[in-house]
Amino acid sequence: MALRFETRASDSSWVDTVWTCTSGQVTEMTSVATPCWGLVFWEREGRAYAGVTGPETRTGTAPVPEGASFVGIEFAVGTSLRALPTADLVDGGAELPDATRRAFWLDGVRWETPGPDDAEALVARLVRAGAVVRDPLVADVRRGYRPEVSARTLERRFRAATGLTQGAVRQIERAREASTLLAAGAPVADVVTKLDYFDEPHLSRALRRYVGRTAGQLHGGAGGTIALALDQPTS
Repeated sequence: MALRFETRASDSSWVDTVWTCTSGQVTEMTSVATPCWGLVFWEREGRAYAGVTGPETRTGTAPVPEGASFVGIEFAVGTSLRALPTADLVDGGAELPDATRRAFWLDGVRWETPGPDDAEALVARLVRAGAVVRDPLVADVRRGYRPEVSARTLERRFRAATGLTQGAVRQIERAREASTLLAAGAPVADVVTKLDYFDEPHLSRALRRYVGRTAGQLHGGAGGTIALALDQPTS
């Protein structure tokens, strides 16, 4: 059995996506760049774990514990943990101590371990307690507003909140969207045009850097296990 992600969108402005997966006979996977940080909870051989994942600026290879089941919460860009700045998590993460099936420690408080259907309830409690915060300036920019601050101030605030530049976030998000379109069968030329890549080689470089797949591999569902929910073409 392969590793397959199931991802759903969230109606919370604090959450990007909620995901689940179960690992079978898979020992490693291709990780994919992401501008989001997250919380992840997993169980293996009767033991529970919890951790914080950081934004990833490039693709890579990650080990997969066999027989594990996961629940993950990807937080919206611009949010952060009060106790652990997002900039400190880039291309890394941290394991949370003393996790059980029922609870985990974060920001000095013990919280109930969520399932995939009550992830937003946990996030709401974290927000009310001030454990998860966000920069309203970054939130405004993400909604398309133009704040009355200098470009330098905006970039500084954006990087402090996300650990990344605005340009890096745009490039990662565009490559992830390109992957979804290609895996669903979209022609390469159409993806280049839709997402404003300069040409097909430009798209290919972005896919190699951020996704670890070629357009052909995404079209055919080839290349091995990947940490991304992709709909493969049916014909």
